[in-house]
Amino acid sequence: MKRVGRKPLIKIYSITIMKIIITLAVLFIASFASIDRVLADEVITSGTFVGKSDHVTKGGASIEQDADGNYIVVLGEDFSLDGAPDPKVGLGKDGYKKNAELGKLEKKKGKQVYSIPANFDPADFNEIWIWCERFSVPLGVAKLS
Repeated sequence: MKRVGRKPLIKIYSITIMKIIITLAVLFIASFASIDRVLADEVITSGTFVGKSDHVTKGGASIEQDADGNYIVVLGEDFSLDGAPDPKVGLGKDGYKKNAELGKLEKKKGKQVYSIPANFDPADFNEIWIWCERFSVPLGVAKLS
């Protein structure tokens, strides 16, 4: 017995199903892209690190407001520090402010996020510092504008 027309019908269904799957995949990916835009943090102020005390500190830094209204310090993907024994991240106003320390530097390279305490007003600061606690010397500063 000869089967005529069955093979093309299966092929049509296969192509239609593939088109539906591809369309759904594109819509799924697009929905995440739009969510990222909605949830993106708002940059309040930003700057670029300059090394201090013969250290090489580079990359971008910013103060941002997250989707919940909290303020955060973000060291950019391009951030790097050549090294130090006890680096801390802090804020400053025309100099490092010990009482505005945000915490230990998590890693020497790459993006990092630090919470700014609720009782701090970001407008009171114009710098983000990387500070060596052990030797009490600056490792780098990003002047914000």
